[in-house]
Amino acid sequence: MLLVFLPYQTTNLNNMKLNWGTSIVIAMICFIGFIMFFVVQMLSSKNTQDLVEESYYHKELLVQGEIDKVNNVKDLIASFEIKKTEEGIVIIYPADFDDKKVVGSVKLYRPSDKNLDFKLPIQQKNNSQLIPKSLLVNGRWNVELDFEVDSTPYAYKKEITW
Repeated sequence: MLLVFLPYQTTNLNNMKLNWGTSIVIAMICFIGFIMFFVVQMLSSKNTQDLVEESYYHKELLVQGEIDKVNNVKDLIASFEIKKTEEGIVIIYPADFDDKKVVGSVKLYRPSDKNLDFKLPIQQKNNSQLIPKSLLVNGRWNVELDFEVDSTPYAYKKEITW
């Protein structure tokens, strides 16, 4: 037996006649409602995706200075080492640096949540500095060292997973 659906065929649902035109209009209204729900949801939700830096364009103008700082680190004989320990993250500075001559800061940047970012002054003892685990949350961190030794600027950056 072959059933043929004609555009004018009607169906009886609880004594209500529903033709194809009405069904298409109801489907379109449901689809538009579905899309509008997501549009309203996106516009009213709190946006947690922020720029890496608030003054992004201003920082872009300072890129050449950053490149020079990174190149100064590459010219060093010894290199930096950043490693995880039970106590936290340990930054080991090159032995060439005198502890008292290093002036700068360590910035730990969390790409997924800017509220977890923090900055500490460089306070090295025996050419190393500990960042305690109480300040850290599990996940990826970008460690950025920005400092000067004998008026020579340096910058070192590394990603680490805690």
